[in-house]
Amino acid sequence: MRAKVPQGAKQQWHAVTIVTSGHACEAANLLKGHRYLSQQAPKLPLECCPAPEYCRCTYRHFADRRGGPRRGADRGEPIRSGPENGERRATRGRRTDDSDDSDET
Repeated sequence: MRAKVPQGAKQQWHAVTIVTSGHACEAANLLKGHRYLSQQAPKLPLECCPAPEYCRCTYRHFADRRGGPRRGADRGEPIRSGPENGERRATRGRRTDDSDDSDET
């Protein structure tokens, strides 16, 4: 379980998406669903909004910029171990004593 961040504490990866109302401008609809780090998010209302006094766009806040599980194991996929087709290395190593035909006795 994650610890709660105290109210007012700055989160390093805090992110937002733009949430539009039913009558949003075209620019807001194009940006809808894209996650921005909160410091890099466009200000609302957008500069190109044709009716900024009636704009109902808001931000939805997230603790992290990433949207969901990124690794296969996080999504329930089986963990793959090693190369699918066996050993991929052509030789044992780059050192002269790494060769298979060493004369150590």
